[in-house]
Amino acid sequence: MLLTLCFSLLVSSVFATETDGALPRLTDTNAAEAFIDSAEVVVIAFLEGEESHGYKEIVAAAKVVDSVPVAICTEKEVWADYSVDSDTITIFRKADNHQENLVLAEAKKLESEGLVNFITINEVRYLTEYNQVTAVGLFSSEVKSHLLLFANRGSKEYTDLREQLAALAPEFTGKFLFVLINGAVKSNFKSLGYFGLKSKDLPRVGIYDSASDMKWLLPEGEISAERVREFCQSFLRGELKEVKQAGAEAKTEL
Repeated sequence: MLLTLCFSLLVSSVFATETDGALPRLTDTNAAEAFIDSAEVVVIAFLEGEESHGYKEIVAAAKVVDSVPVAICTEKEVWADYSVDSDTITIFRKADNHQENLVLAEAKKLESEGLVNFITINEVRYLTEYNQVTAVGLFSSEVKSHLLLFANRGSKEYTDLREQLAALAPEFTGKFLFVLINGAVKSNFKSLGYFGLKSKDLPRVGIYDSASDMKWLLPEGEISAERVREFCQSFLRGELKEVKQAGAEAKTEL
């Protein structure tokens, strides 16, 4: 608790908050690094000032997407550290060590709703719940192997499994994206069928590798962090021999 409090005080000390938009101002690289490290997904608006195209839009978008911290940086010395050279909205995420840039000069149309969509689509976390929106960010990631947890929301195992795999995911940063597929949602029945599963069969764990278009299922039994870890490691070692072709389905949607 004391360590957490000290870290919180440190973070707050390096962020200068503007009262008009209630968004933190990052004044140097240390502040930017602390902000990026403060959450699984963050957004930094690299803008020249309040008059910049996109300033009002990102302030408005930040109020809508309150699950993702947003900050402003006007210091060009800091921009250079992140290879930014013009007004840019940037998403930083830990799950795949990715930096997604939206260069405002290249945007055909810029509205707060568009920035909300940009953030939501790219909100990939250590454990990302799959839907039609997050699918775009998941499949555009450079990490092509997905560890899938199929579970019915509301079931007795759901919360425990979600917490276990969210805690395990950081061990496989850059190697797997961990994805939760809620089998109780009708729109996800296609994803279950893709693996030969139905809601009554859950919970189950699988791997989908979009690079090879192959899929694997963890054999039935207890789903524990230890079994899932070994399942992932077996894949990385190339030891999963019994495979099923993923079929002719489009790779952009499970």
